[in-house]
Amino acid sequence: MKIKLDIDCTPEEARRFMGLPDVTALHEAWLKKAQAAIADGDIGDMMAIWSQMGLRGLEQWQAFLHQANDKKS
Repeated sequence: MKIKLDIDCTPEEARRFMGLPDVTALHEAWLKKAQAAIADGDIGDMMAIWSQMGLRGLEQWQAFLHQANDKKS
């Protein structure tokens, strides 16, 4: 048996329905800080942090794919 349910709602309504926290204020504060850093030309620290997260994420995906491939063999 299959049941298909389409719900037409806004992202805000979906967040509330699922009980997720409202992080709008946190997002706005972070966005203001990022905009200020960009305006001041001081984005080096942010880019360094983001590039490390990107590299770690890539390494984790590679490890995951290697493990999955090893299990097939």
